[in-house]
Amino acid sequence: MSLADATLDFRSDTFTKPTAAMRRAMHDAEVGDDVFGEDPTVKALEEKAAAMFGREAALFVPSGTMANLIGLALHCERGDEVIMERRTHSFAHEVGGGAALLGVVFNTLDSPDGILTVEQVEAAVRTEDVHHPKSRLVIVENTINLAGGRVVPLERIRQFRQMTLKRNMRLHMDGARIWNASIASGVSFKDYAAEVDTLSCCLSKGLGCPVGSLVIGDRARMDKARWLRKMLGGGMRQAGLLAACGIHALDNHLYRLKKDHQQARDLAEGLKDVLDARYQVQPPETNILLIHTDSKETTDATLTAWAKSNVLALPLNPTTIRLVTHLDIPPNGAQEAVTRIKEQK
Repeated sequence: MSLADATLDFRSDTFTKPTAAMRRAMHDAEVGDDVFGEDPTVKALEEKAAAMFGREAALFVPSGTMANLIGLALHCERGDEVIMERRTHSFAHEVGGGAALLGVVFNTLDSPDGILTVEQVEAAVRTEDVHHPKSRLVIVENTINLAGGRVVPLERIRQFRQMTLKRNMRLHMDGARIWNASIASGVSFKDYAAEVDTLSCCLSKGLGCPVGSLVIGDRARMDKARWLRKMLGGGMRQAGLLAACGIHALDNHLYRLKKDHQQARDLAEGLKDVLDARYQVQPPETNILLIHTDSKETTDATLTAWAKSNVLALPLNPTTIRLVTHLDIPPNGAQEAVTRIKEQK
């Protein structure tokens, strides 16, 4: 199919499909029963991920939502409080699982750019009082999806680390797109992981796997995480078929993410020239581009018009459109999208 005929699906980097090489890796994977700890490919993926992040162990789980739920369960008792920015995935997009299944209390704070300051978080920590829940955990998302793929600076994470240590609290990073954060910032995976108690990362977004996430931390916590995974229904049998995709992605798809970041920048620059005063294009830091509109009517009309040209985007709210670049956007796909949108005028 030529570029001119291609559907350009910018709705999410979860719409990627396994490449032919990834499908071959699935076909050739050696498998066993992972609930019994006997799947060699799952073991290889977990060991590879743990080494990449400089931590003792990792656990392969079906989804990022389960990974973050396990992160909550590792650190919190029922009634404990978890502090995060309002747009954080654990609060905004995980069906209230922490409250419904674990009995934790969410305390969500607001910031203009999605990144909380340590002063904001520290001010929200409860004093010891019989009337208060215990402030137990801080969650940081990196990159921040709903803020436009913002990268949380390493120094900010270090500040959170020092604060949580001082307060006898824990720090979990939702690193669904930690791959993008590292490629964009130049901060190593090990440097990020060294500053948090636990970290989750997703294989089925920018890396192009069909299924799977990882929870990463010290060995004792990951032993407990394995027990929690089984309790939550995440025990998988011959999961090496899926783990093989993760190994292939980490070996072949990781450093190409810079191409996605460049396509997002190209898309932003092109749309700035094409769109009128009803739109504000937010400069992307990674692979997520937000366009802010003046009304719901503008948003709806824009998405409908673009779809007629086979350019697909996602409304995040009545006045925000999200476009995400990824593995399945062809080379020069950003320029092609801009051309199609310009031709509609």
